Order: sequence, then C-alpha cells, then structure tokens
Amino acid sequence: MTVLPRLAGGLWSFARSPAQAGLGFSGLHGSVPLTARGSGSGKPFVRVHLTQRRALCADRPDKDAVEVGVSRLEGDDNGIVEVLMCRQRARNSLGHVFVGQIRELVSGLQHDSAARVVIFRSLVPRVFCAGADLKERAQMSNSEAELFVHGLRSLMNEIAALPMPTIAAVDGFALGGGLELALACDLRTMAYTAQVGLIETTRGLLPGAGGSQRLPRAVGFAKAKELIFTGRHVGGQEALELGLVNRAVPQNESGDAAHREALNLAREILPQAPVAVRMAKAAINRGIEVDIASGMAIEGMCYARVIPTRDRQEGMAAFIEKRTPRYTGE
Repeated sequence: MTVLPRLAGGLWSFARSPAQAGLGFSGLHGSVPLTARGSGSGKPFVRVHLTQRRALCADRPDKDAVEVGVSRLEGDDNGIVEVLMCRQRARNSLGHVFVGQIRELVSGLQHDSAARVVIFRSLVPRVFCAGADLKERAQMSNSEAELFVHGLRSLMNEIAALPMPTIAAVDGFALGGGLELALACDLRTMAYTAQVGLIETTRGLLPGAGGSQRLPRAVGFAKAKELIFTGRHVGGQEALELGLVNRAVPQNESGDAAHREALNLAREILPQAPVAVRMAKAAINRGIEVDIASGMAIEGMCYARVIPTRDRQEGMAAFIEKRTPRYTGE
C-alpha cells in the first residue's frame, strides 16, 4: 500500500517519471525542480510544486497526465490536506486515469497519521466533478461498464472509510458521480451558485456509486426519491435547507467561496484531539448502520480507544490548568 510522504506544501502526481509529468512547473513558495521519490510500493512519485492553477490543469491528453494531486498546508494549517482535482478538458469527469489517481491517493491517506482533515476541491473553474466520462463509457462493453462502475462504488467506499474527517468543497457543478463523490465525504460546503444532482435517470441509468444509498441518509428517503426519480439539480441554498450540505455561502469573484468555507470548517476541526475525532467518526459511521443497542456497544469500543491516549491526559490537564490543550495525536 502506498503511503504519501509527509512533506509540507507539496503536490504529488502519479506520473512515472519527471519527463512524463511535464517540466517547468513553479512552486507554491518559489520555483522548485521536479524530483522523483520512492513511494515504498515500487512506484516512484513525482513531486510537482505549483504556482498557478493552469499549470496543474494543463491539457495533457496522454495517459500520464496529472489529473489529481495533493497539497499539504503549512503553518497554522499544518494537518490539512487538500485533494486537488484538475482534469481541465473533461471537467473532472470520472475517467480511468482520473479515478486511478484518486484511488492511489486515497490509499496513501488511509494510514497517514499526519493528515487530520482532508478537503476535496476542484481547480477547474465552475465545476467540482461533472460525473461519468461519457466518451469513455461509450467505448465500453456492457460488462466493462459494469466493472468500471463497480470500481467507482469501491472508490467512494474507500473515501467514506478514510479515518480522518473529509470535506467536499463544491464551488461548481457536482452531477451524477460528482455528487456521489461529495456524498462520500463527511461534510460538504457549497457556493449558492453551484448545482448538484443525481442525474442518472435522465441517461437511462440509476446512481451506481453509492448515491442511491447515501443521498437518502443525508436528506431523507422521500426527498431523495424525488431528486433521483426526477434527476433535478439543486442550488446551494436549497441544498443547505435539505441538509445535503453543511454550509452554503455566496460565491466570490475568484470562484472559490466553498473552498474557503471548507478551510474555515477544517480549521475548527484541526485543534481538536486527532484520535478522539477519528474515533468519533468511526462510532458515528458504524453505529448508523445498526440498531441502537449495537450502536452503543460500538460507541463503547471507540471510547475505550481514547482512554489510554496521551491526548486525553493532555485534555484533562489543559482543563485543570485553564489553558489551550496541545494535542499530538498520541
């Protein structure tokens, strides 16, 4: 399993070599040469620092295109990791390369104790994720399409199973599989101008990557049935009223209002005890699927995991000493 190296401010792509990744990108904090690094899985990573969105989102039709990256924030935001979706030409549609890169990135985050909050965001203006890549899908046989959708469903489950809190920052369209990706995250922020919807029935399909299960759990069965049966889009204000998103905000001139609100939300989570937050997520996610008595037992097991932690001792000491706790995740 791939574990992402713990480097602050870096963005990692999954190309095979520096030449294939594309040369000449500049850094978030100055120009930096590309360097190949081992991932521990036999597959080298390429470190790519970026200055401008268009650098990462450059149209590259080849199979080694950089379509998804990860950025680790620094300073007071250390611990926030951003998944950057940047399939410019195809509006972040869920093609083979795009899905494969997200899958490898998510696999690396599974055991990354340095990541306290993960934000999924788009670097493509006015779109979060446009859903299925219909051009690719049209070339698939029925069995190939079924297998690919099975893989998408598995990916969404892997995102949902990440141990740390995840936030989808929806600044543009999130349709079909794009909304399913957002639903796989724990929390969602959205711009009022963005549009979301499970539109599969308008294409002769039904939501196949978790949408038919996660949307009812988010907004209730009757409203979920209405949205899925009609394939209707909803904007940010309605999504907030439905409980589909946690926060909705007016869009700004730079088109990243939902991302900024996601950062605000992440910064509220960041100071809390990391093990406690992860165990709270586990208790909620596992408990919601069982009866209340079984849920109580799950809560008890998760609670038992935090009792011996140093963070619990630090939380108690900070309360007694009337100071801000300094959690280390231990």
